[in-house]
Amino acid sequence: MDERIGWLGLGSLGFPMAANLMEAGNQLMVYNRTRSKAEPLAERGAKVTENPLDVATKGGVVVSVLWDSETTESFITPGFLERLEGGIHIGMCTGSPEAAKRLSKLHTEHGSAYVEAPVFGRPEAAVARQLAIPYAGPQHAKDRAKPLLTAIGAHALFDMGEAAGVPTVIKQLGNFLIISAGRSLAEGLAIAESSGVDPVAAVDMLTETLFPAPIYRTYGRMLAEKKVTFAPSLIPAKDLGLFNQLAEEHHLPNPIARTLLQQLTR
Repeated sequence: MDERIGWLGLGSLGFPMAANLMEAGNQLMVYNRTRSKAEPLAERGAKVTENPLDVATKGGVVVSVLWDSETTESFITPGFLERLEGGIHIGMCTGSPEAAKRLSKLHTEHGSAYVEAPVFGRPEAAVARQLAIPYAGPQHAKDRAKPLLTAIGAHALFDMGEAAGVPTVIKQLGNFLIISAGRSLAEGLAIAESSGVDPVAAVDMLTETLFPAPIYRTYGRMLAEKKVTFAPSLIPAKDLGLFNQLAEEHHLPNPIARTLLQQLTR
């Protein structure tokens, strides 16, 4: 694999993913609002630009790992789309399904293709190449994106068809379940420990029997060993807000999501 790829966004997840892609033999043209974050990649041979339009080239590939849909859409200007004509854009943000549909339509109208590919995994999972990625888009674009997603760090890829918005809904659902599980674990282990139970022993027993899922094993062990807490933070509040918005758009009850969101934003 040896392809010239434009890259937007070097946050805690984007940086190790970009590094993985370079290690697989690809050349990167990188834009990040804080240029200093790109310097370690520049030392490895990446080119760094001050102009985000430079990452898009005719017939090329652009990968964006940005905070949300609004941030992603802010980069997709007519100039960007004209430069990308005939190419593909792999968008990996956690945003809204409606924005994914808009982005897909915009790219199609300008002769390029949008591959929607939100990411499941913490930064350390990206480093270990243990990410899970649902993706969707035109078949020819997915065929081109698939080896790149593997190189980025995916150990599990799930082709969700061509309909825009589907991977984003799955990502929102997954985040809702992750946050629900994490909060339940934190609350339950605190009560158990106050009752004289060794939290590590409790997690070991439960994750070897009733709850062998990675989310319970990973966060359960971290909570039991006091390596992480579930204090309010921007990421779960944002993700729950998106899921809450999705429920309201479809006029569906969402008492659990609303309660969790209230706790995070209190």
